[in-house]
Amino acid sequence: MSESFRSDPVDGLLSILDLERLETDLFRGISPRIGWPRVFGGQVVAQALVAASRTVEAARPPHSLHAYFLLGGDPAIPIVYEVERIRDGGSFTTRRVKAIQKGRAIFAMSVSFHVAEEGVDHADTLPDVPRPEALADARTIAREGGSIVPEPMLAYFTQAWPIELRPVETERYRDRTPRPARYHVWMRATKPLPEDPAVHRAVLAYASDMTLLDSTLIPHGRTVFDADIQSASLDHALWFHRPFRADSWLLYAQDSPSASGALGFARGTFHDEEGRLVASVAQEGLIRHRRG
Repeated sequence: MSESFRSDPVDGLLSILDLERLETDLFRGISPRIGWPRVFGGQVVAQALVAASRTVEAARPPHSLHAYFLLGGDPAIPIVYEVERIRDGGSFTTRRVKAIQKGRAIFAMSVSFHVAEEGVDHADTLPDVPRPEALADARTIAREGGSIVPEPMLAYFTQAWPIELRPVETERYRDRTPRPARYHVWMRATKPLPEDPAVHRAVLAYASDMTLLDSTLIPHGRTVFDADIQSASLDHALWFHRPFRADSWLLYAQDSPSASGALGFARGTFHDEEGRLVASVAQEGLIRHRRG
């Protein structure tokens, strides 16, 4: 698993999203063994979404999920996903998912599914930012950032990710000037994905946790990679608005309207290259100065 994730990150991601069914509503997922001390939060969100979706007919896709990270996951052991069938209604289906390691819940999520219906339609437009073709990828930015780039940031962005990142506001990596809490990143899977829309939703769920919490530190000239900053995602909400492909460019527009009491709140929207708003995200996380 670890070697496939390093040699072909997209195939590695698809492999860890292909959960093993243990029982009717019980699934098991594994993590890539790439040296991280805890499981990446986006992985758990994506795997839990896959588990819930496998208990609902494909014609009824998910429209929202709300999750809480309870404990850091251990990447060395499998995660068991227990799905509870809360409701099967005429238009909506509700599932609750609990992720378990060592007999303890490390994560809990509710997912709502909705049958396709006609209705009113409006959306915010694509932010006015450079196109991805005009931007450098995050790996290049980190490598060329010089001594200002913390070693953890360099390791994070040069990791063999299944998602390519092209940040717009690259100046925040070159100096630590406080700036407005706005951050835009173009994202896409690094190679074509299967046609199944459920795969594209799971990959977007995975990617939605990659950069969001870091936006809470932009007004303070800091990053989550600084040695004296302790950060962790606490909860995560995601809404799917329209069909999309996660292997085509998506703009992740992020902002942070508030941070206080060691908690940072961040929001994000995903737009495709045609400007359609396809998903929205909100997250609160721990942003704490390390003691001692």
